[in-house]
This record gives sequence, C-alpha cells and structure tokens, in this order.
Amino acid sequence: MIASLTGTVTHVTLERAVLDVGGVGYLVHATPGTLAGLRVGERAQLHTTLVVREDSMTVFGFAEADEREVFETAQSVSGVGPRIALAMLAVLTPDALRRAVASEDLAALRRVPGVGPKSAQRLVLELSGKLGAPTSDGAVVPDAPPVAAGDPARDQVVEALVGLGWAAKIAQDTVDRVLRDAGDDVPDGGPIDVAATLRAALRSLGGRRG
Repeated sequence: MIASLTGTVTHVTLERAVLDVGGVGYLVHATPGTLAGLRVGERAQLHTTLVVREDSMTVFGFAEADEREVFETAQSVSGVGPRIALAMLAVLTPDALRRAVASEDLAALRRVPGVGPKSAQRLVLELSGKLGAPTSDGAVVPDAPPVAAGDPARDQVVEALVGLGWAAKIAQDTVDRVLRDAGDDVPDGGPIDVAATLRAALRSLGGRRG
C-alpha cells in the first residue's frame, strides 16, 4: 500500500500528475481541486491509495487524508469503482457528500457522472453511517487558479469530461455553453476558473449521457 508520496512535480494536467520520488516518476490520478494546488518544478506531498486490478496498478492522490478516506469508503458501495469515486470528489467535497447522504439529497448525488437514480439511492443506503458527520459548513470544492480565456485549459476540461464517460461532442458543446454563460462575469481575455468550469459543466450535464 502506497499511503503517501512526496516528490517534485514534473507534469500536471486536469486529470493527473507525475511526481518524481527519488528518480522514479509516479503517475497519480486526482481531482481538479487537488491538481490545482500542484506546480511543476515544486515539491508536493499527496495522500495516496493504490488500486490493483488484474491488468493495472493505479495510484490516486489527494491533498487531504479525509478525501482519501472518503474515496476508499465510497468504493464499498456496489457498482462504485475508483473512477466514479474520484468523480464524486471532483463534484462534491467530502463534507458536501456527507450532507448529501445524510439528507438523502439524491439530486446532489446525481450530478456525479455515472450516478443515476438507482445508484444515488444505493449510495444513500450503503454509505449511511460510514462517512461520519460533516466537519464544516462549506460545500465548495477548492478552485483551480485562473487561466486566460482561450487557453488550452478549455480542451483540458473537455478531456476531463470525456475521461469521466461523456461523448466528446456533448463535452465540447457543454463546456462552450458554460463559458458563454460565464462571459457576462468574465472580462474579455480575463481569467476563467478551470475547476469551476468543470463543476459547472457537470451540473449542466446532470443526468444526461453520451
């Protein structure tokens, strides 16, 4: 079990990063919120968990140990694998997920790609009492640093949605629509929040599938 990694960040995208630890580059999958705190060339520490399958070994990393614990607990639910568990933390903070489960807020859970009506009900049933009580009142996933409008970050958001299971055309159209809707609040050429754009796209997609 790889419980944590500390090393130099050598590569970052919206879905993954590479940490050089003693000359070995570890590919780590993470949420946009976690990846937003990483800077190429700087040292970082991530709380990690290793998911072993017959044909792969995948490392998932988190800025906070609480996120890792929620990620692992979520996979105890029937039909929830690492991809959906990670998507849950991309859309909801650990405390937001706790509140959604405790209040049986199926609408909040259904905003997660891959979670439909039956899956949301199963999450409430099987996670009840397992996640503990919320530790704060905040429900906002940490934002990524802003990037300039027209930056390739738009394509990164599209890539992230495709990686979460959406059809490329739907992902592209949704991101473009979200950016247009945000245009009134963002000056021409001004900064756009990458993680916020991804969350807005996920909310817009709702229960749709490609």
